Amino acid sequence: MNIPTGFAVDRTKTIIGALMHSGGVSAQDIAWLRREAFADGDVSREAADELFAVARAKVAKAAEWTAFFVEMITDHVVWQSRPTGVLSESQAEWLIERADELKSVEALAVLVNVLAEAHRAPAWFLSAVRTRAALGWPGVNEALAEAMLTA
Repeated sequence: MNIPTGFAVDRTKTIIGALMHSGGVSAQDIAWLRREAFADGDVSREAADELFAVARAKVAKAAEWTAFFVEMITDHVVWQSRPTGVLSESQAEWLIERADELKSVEALAVLVNVLAEAHRAPAWFLSAVRTRAALGWPGVNEALAEAMLTA
């Protein structure tokens, strides 16, 4: 018997947190996240922070992880904030801080995708992304080399 509690429970943090303790993120996990945690299309700040925590976790991740991660973070900072399509100063600062904590190809992919999708961003953001691309974060050079082979 379900007893109404009178308040909504956000299970997203619990669902995402479980991934860090599972030993890896599979394609099934990503499908499950889409269906259970992000079915309504909303990516809260707390959920975005949790996704960055999973990205930082030293666990194996399915090939689909990076695209999912980039999509969710881009949705959070570009499409779910008002005005839509605008990367605000505070969102840009938050995103750069999280990317600097991660320092990976995933982080750079988010930064580049946000630049591509945002209609407007703070003037300093493009320069900040270029600087991070030049730092040689782990996996970036390998990803660029692989992209050149498949292009």
